[in-house]
Amino acid sequence: MEMTIKRLLAVRRRQKSRMPEFKRWCWNRKLRLRYKSWRKPRGLDNKLRKRYGGKWSQRVTVNVGFGSPKAVKYLHPSGFKDVLVHNLKELEGLNPKEHAVRISSRVGLKKRLEIEEKAKELGFKVLNPTHSR
Repeated sequence: MEMTIKRLLAVRRRQKSRMPEFKRWCWNRKLRLRYKSWRKPRGLDNKLRKRYGGKWSQRVTVNVGFGSPKAVKYLHPSGFKDVLVHNLKELEGLNPKEHAVRISSRVGLKKRLEIEEKAKELGFKVLNPTHSR
């Protein structure tokens, strides 16, 4: 089981590296439209939606085939499930072999250090540790 997940994570990494940029239709005409925010073309006469010749072949639309393998979908690249933690109580029901902890940005430094200490004691991987000063 573990080897298949490692293999599928490598497949996902390779897939994502070769994935095209999905640019929004007419992103270059308006300054406020940045191409990072994909929106499906919905106009009645939209050439990209209808997949007309040059318009469609130059630009790729979002399709089912670009997805990740189902077994590794929503996993962190390390292979753990990413869990957002706000306090110490949320660490109780988690398994350190399958979950990695990400401490919320709304948590202050004092509580953050407590959560990190408890997570280290329980054997969790902390995805955003506090940098030592």
